[in-house]
Amino acid sequence: MGTKDYAAITGSINEGIKGLRDTGAVETLNQFTAMSKAAMTDGALDKKMKELIALSIGVATHCDGCIGFHTKALKRLGATDEEVSEALGVTVYMGGGPSLMYAADAWNAWQALKD
Repeated sequence: MGTKDYAAITGSINEGIKGLRDTGAVETLNQFTAMSKAAMTDGALDKKMKELIALSIGVATHCDGCIGFHTKALKRLGATDEEVSEALGVTVYMGGGPSLMYAADAWNAWQALKD
């Protein structure tokens, strides 16, 4: 089994989202975008910490798109290998073997998308 192409995965999802937006789900997608912006605004937790949490949830729920989008965001926010690794370690601790499988995928995505 090869490494997943997270750039292709997120690109394909973006195309699908555009299709949904173009065919009538505009208000739903606008509300989702607003919720995302509200949730990810700096507060007691900064944006990077929130993205680490989001990546962990993506791993725990086995969501390839979530892994791709949140690793890209972590790159933009200047996350380090150590921060991503520790967040993934907590995810494995809480989710066991299935989370370990997706944490390994998330690490590969991080390595591929961070540069």
